[in-house]
Amino acid sequence: MANFSFITMRYIWFLVTFFFLFSACRKEEPPVTPSQTDDYVLRVPTGFPQPGIPADNALTRTRVTLGRRLFYDPALSKDSTRSCGSCHFPQLAFSDSTAVSFGIEHRPGTRNAASLANVAYQKQLLREGGVPTLEMQILVPIQEHNEFDFNIVLVAARLKRMPEYVALAQTAYEREPDAFVITRAIAAFERTLLSGDSPYDQYAFQGNPFALSASAKRGLGLFESDRLNCSKCHDGFLFTNQEYTNNGLYEIYPDSGRIRLTGLESDRGVLKIPSLRNVALTAPYMHDGSLPTLETVVDHYQTGGKAHPNKSPLLKPFKLTPGERADLLAFLRSLTDKKFISNPEFRN
Repeated sequence: MANFSFITMRYIWFLVTFFFLFSACRKEEPPVTPSQTDDYVLRVPTGFPQPGIPADNALTRTRVTLGRRLFYDPALSKDSTRSCGSCHFPQLAFSDSTAVSFGIEHRPGTRNAASLANVAYQKQLLREGGVPTLEMQILVPIQEHNEFDFNIVLVAARLKRMPEYVALAQTAYEREPDAFVITRAIAAFERTLLSGDSPYDQYAFQGNPFALSASAKRGLGLFESDRLNCSKCHDGFLFTNQEYTNNGLYEIYPDSGRIRLTGLESDRGVLKIPSLRNVALTAPYMHDGSLPTLETVVDHYQTGGKAHPNKSPLLKPFKLTPGERADLLAFLRSLTDKKFISNPEFRN
């Protein structure tokens, strides 16, 4: 689930076709209505809207429990050595500490593992935005050669030999552990990964004027200023507008970005704008993990970025005094949600 390597348009259409054909073949079965005792109460942070939950995958405690176990189970990979949790660590806001994560047989990935915090709100998944739902996204790392290098049908066959999974699947979805169950259960768990109790949240949404230090408050002012333009892309409760842009990281991008999905030259080197929530925990940065620290990220944006025909016009050079630089970094670090990363409900 970590690297989401170079997805071709052909493969994305295969995913879409497979997913909807598979779902369509089960239409004669009405959605399972969870019992009242199995209801899962999603704790939505103050100031956040309710995330959209698919009708055929309403959250229940059993579904979330099953999804959490699958998330951390290396049985999803061909040689049973890697799991989703191998690249998305709770203490790192469900990201990784390496530039690119490694799959089975220590095969290197191609992209930095993005944080899964608040993934329930993402409109499209992957750096190109080529997959529309969490349920569909789960198919990507399973089949990806440099990740799990397996097949969802073979994963299901493996799980059907495990009595615990058979029992959980029957309780959660009234069917044995098949592709439908696997994709929906993991997606159900991932939708519970809501993060919104950082010092910034306590200040901005919970009404605590003392939650942010004076330095962080000054940094917030810089972040929102026209001088830096940070909040033009990193806005809203997610600190991302979920758009796609070229941030001038390279003059020539080894990873050609969104053009792989759209075929448009204007999308060369264009990638999804990430959320800045818990950003102090998710180093290294950028789609390829090429910037090791928050300080180097600030250095990059101070230059205005490298020349590229698709570079965002919002990127312009700016200068910070040492004090302003410290204030901006203090604000970025105030986006860390310590309760989220220590929540036992999210761990293995």
